[in-house]
Amino acid sequence: MELAQLRYFVAVVEEGGFTRAGARLHVSQPGVSAQVAQLERELGQRLLDRSGRRVTPTEAGRAVLSYARAALAAVEGVRRTAEEFSGLLRGRVALGLVPGAAGAVVDGFDVVEVLGAFHDEHPGVEIALSEDTSERMLAALLRGELDLAVVGLAGEPPPGVSCQVVLDEPLVAAVRADDPLMAAAVDGGIPLTALRGRALISLPRGTGLRGVLERACAQAGFAPRVDFEAAAPAVLVRLAARGLGVAVVPSGAESGAGPRAGLGNDTASDTASGSGSGSGSGSGSGGLCALRITEPGLTGKVALAWRTDGPPGPAARKLLGRLRSGAPGRPAP
Repeated sequence: MELAQLRYFVAVVEEGGFTRAGARLHVSQPGVSAQVAQLERELGQRLLDRSGRRVTPTEAGRAVLSYARAALAAVEGVRRTAEEFSGLLRGRVALGLVPGAAGAVVDGFDVVEVLGAFHDEHPGVEIALSEDTSERMLAALLRGELDLAVVGLAGEPPPGVSCQVVLDEPLVAAVRADDPLMAAAVDGGIPLTALRGRALISLPRGTGLRGVLERACAQAGFAPRVDFEAAAPAVLVRLAARGLGVAVVPSGAESGAGPRAGLGNDTASDTASGSGSGSGSGSGSGGLCALRITEPGLTGKVALAWRTDGPPGPAARKLLGRLRSGAPGRPAP
């Protein structure tokens, strides 16, 4: 049994196919297939089900997978430890971001600037960036597929994950000036129950903001009617300005003010989708009003997250320290 065979097997499972695994490993598809087949012969078990459109692990494959990952991680740990003694920081750091985080600067927290300075000092470290929903990134952290992530929080971080909040903004209902909610507002605010039955515009499921909205509505005794979803608060605002519903967004997004309007875009998609219909006129965000959501007040949090037991490699630990020192806020409970 060779480490390459284990590496190919894990890649096929994670990519769902031999072709994609080969592209990831920079190896031809026949080469990957031959090595995995050799591993199966040596173990006397079929590890992969090749009958469907997506290659999936068999029961034996699922049992072997965790040991294969552990073996590869152990080898990587040996290499990283040896490199620490050489004084040259090398390795690979997998960093997940909510879309928009790389382009936002919040209270001096600039992910791109931190990454640039880190790369200048440690050019031998590869930084792999990816964007996804917070829900999936938190799961990837726990599985060891990500070292660090900037995520939206809908509540407490899951067990095994530590967080430092970098943005904590109230959520508002962005509506046109002629919306009936304006007449019902008291001191610029509306109770959450005023959104019952209204066509809402929100970030997709799996995002921190959407989780906050759904949890609060459930506690208030109703399910939110989300007719339109979009990846970015700025798109939600445009849909609301067109009269398609009430956009639930971080404060400031309704006017496009500052970098906070772009932070918290919590999904990998850049498109908007709708299941409902609406009427109205106007374009852009002109004429929109922000109503505070009260009883209860809702807030959207964006946080830097990592496994509580710490990233496994020295490069990831060093980058975590840089990001934490450059981030405002405090550890999440």
